[in-house]
Amino acid sequence: MTADAPAPPPPLPASGTGADGSAVVRALSYNVRSMRDDTAALARVIRACAPDVVLVQEAPRFVGWRKRLARLARESGLVVLSGGAPAAGPALLCSVRAVVERTEDVLLPLTPGLHRRGFSTAVVRFGRAARLGLLSCHLSLQSAERYGQADMLLERVRGLGAAHVLAGGDLNERPGGRAFRRVAGELRDCRTAAPWGGEFTSPAHDPVQRIDALFTTPGIEVLACGVPTDLPGVTPADLRAATDHLPVLAALRVPSP
Repeated sequence: MTADAPAPPPPLPASGTGADGSAVVRALSYNVRSMRDDTAALARVIRACAPDVVLVQEAPRFVGWRKRLARLARESGLVVLSGGAPAAGPALLCSVRAVVERTEDVLLPLTPGLHRRGFSTAVVRFGRAARLGLLSCHLSLQSAERYGQADMLLERVRGLGAAHVLAGGDLNERPGGRAFRRVAGELRDCRTAAPWGGEFTSPAHDPVQRIDALFTTPGIEVLACGVPTDLPGVTPADLRAATDHLPVLAALRVPSP
């Protein structure tokens, strides 16, 4: 006798705007490994998640990076907000539902011998009044530098000038690590707040750890967050072929001022 297969998670809430001016926003964080894998599968995964915003890590950043990132956005039904080479890898994509107020790419201090890191940031609006700051990051592989970058992330979140902020990406660290705990101590870890779907994000072919995450400022209501496991038109093979990480998908209710 075999055990029953686990039931798929309930559908993630759809995007929408409430009568009170609040907005339900679907947000995705995804390390795309410089689009070195199956780009068609990658676009299928992103499109099936139906996100309003995508926090990208390891976006293309060398020769031809603009065309490649624009192609990914187009095939995913999105547009490029910011990032890529000017942010040393992080990028932001969004749907046409988002009204863009401003964007800024930030390069972090360079530690000799290590990769340059940066943040891709923006402030967008959904509906008439729901404003949302965005920050995509990919923190260092080196512990001390990573912890310092966690402080810089929090400082940048505070400096975005938006009451409500979504930050996240590839932290290169599990929830028990110092940098992860530093960020989660000031922001809300969406997966912990409202678990949904799968937990582990890396490696895609046999995930054993959660090193990718989404965080919000306290005023945002987290409706659900996790690794999507049952996407329409997407097979498990697509998730393995798209890149070496699994995506993190969340539904958030952003209040109006």
